[in-house]
Amino acid sequence: MSNNSSLTQFLLLAFADRRELQLLHFWLFLAISLAALLANGLILSAVACDHHLHTPMGFFLLNLSLTDLGCICTTVPKAMHNSLHNTRTISYMGCAAQVFLLFFFLGTEFSLLTIMCYDRYVAICKALHYRTLLGSRACAHMAAAAWVTGFLSALLHTANTFSLPLCKGNALGQFSCEVPQILKLSCSKSYIRELLLFSACLTFGCFIFIVFSYVQIFRAVLRIPSQQGRHKAFSTCLPHLAVVSLFVSTATFAYLKPPSISSPSLDLIVSVLYSVVPPALNPLIYSLRNQELKDAMRKMMIRCFSGVTTCLSSAEHSFCDPLLAQPAF
Repeated sequence: MSNNSSLTQFLLLAFADRRELQLLHFWLFLAISLAALLANGLILSAVACDHHLHTPMGFFLLNLSLTDLGCICTTVPKAMHNSLHNTRTISYMGCAAQVFLLFFFLGTEFSLLTIMCYDRYVAICKALHYRTLLGSRACAHMAAAAWVTGFLSALLHTANTFSLPLCKGNALGQFSCEVPQILKLSCSKSYIRELLLFSACLTFGCFIFIVFSYVQIFRAVLRIPSQQGRHKAFSTCLPHLAVVSLFVSTATFAYLKPPSISSPSLDLIVSVLYSVVPPALNPLIYSLRNQELKDAMRKMMIRCFSGVTTCLSSAEHSFCDPLLAQPAF
């Protein structure tokens, strides 16, 4: 038996017992996190530096990349640390911080995906009013609302979850701190229903808005007379639709799967799928279908490569400033 005042740490679920597999998981997570950091960093740099991407969708994509980076940096470093040092522990405050940050970034990401759906709806169904409805001030207000929504949701869930009395030990059946796993250790049942009801209503509201918007989008696209026009309209929606489908399907299965098929191994895989894989794949999904983004990233990489080449070639004669790619003296 334990309670909140006596708990100082939680025990996370280990990926494997064998040392070789633990090191394999460390290197795998390191590769995924570096790929996510590189891909999202490229998108952030491309959107910030290329004026062609200074559009509402580019602005929301920049915010989405920030949330993806936040998700990766919340759970993966601790999992890598535990695998490398063969430990399972996380401090009580570290667990609370992890729950807050994960809810914050995931809640903000889903809010941003809902807003990006509205952007596609206005662009296709109300194209003549696009600049009016999605001006710079409106975009800033919507992005701020997404971040505030994520913050308030995270604050509510974290504060209420860690105020519950915990009486069933401190072992969490997951590689990171998650609210459902902590609630399993709680003695209170009434609050659990209230918390799940609040989360379900908020998530379901955003999901219904996305579905309704895409119904209107598809109806508008099917009325376009030319096949080329329909293809172009569909192609602008496919990246967002793919990201939403990946996010919603993995998160829904993680939280709403039947208890009969639940197992520690399956829970572990599903948790990785919704908290680690989407942040790493989102940049790839958007860059594959967005020609302007691909061009901006290509130009930026060519510019950086040519700058490094110039520095290397002139290093024999004088000191080279890498920012200017020109001799400093």
